[in-house]
Amino acid sequence: MSRQDSLDELRGLTRAFATERDWEQFHTPKNLAMALSVEVAELVEHFQWLPTGALDELDERKREGIRHELADVLLYLVQLADKTGVDLRAAALEKMALNRAKYPAAQVKGDARKYDEY
Repeated sequence: MSRQDSLDELRGLTRAFATERDWEQFHTPKNLAMALSVEVAELVEHFQWLPTGALDELDERKREGIRHELADVLLYLVQLADKTGVDLRAAALEKMALNRAKYPAAQVKGDARKYDEY
């Protein structure tokens, strides 16, 4: 299965899940964007107060929580892309190309500053 097929499969599964529950009425772009931001905040909570969030700082309970929150983020992102007509894979590839131009490796290697700071 290709990466695109995987995203298409997730899109179909999220559509079916919402349809089975009559939740499409609530899945507006605004509501999905808000839900996505909440899930990202829940993901961040697992890293709060850790020195770096490196794997050796995460017990199994935290890893499971991170895995579940990442899944929630992905699923809401797929639904939001579906509702707004965005091809996530194409958008990601486009953004990577823009970032390559904005951050040429020879110019920014080892430098964490933003593109407009150098």
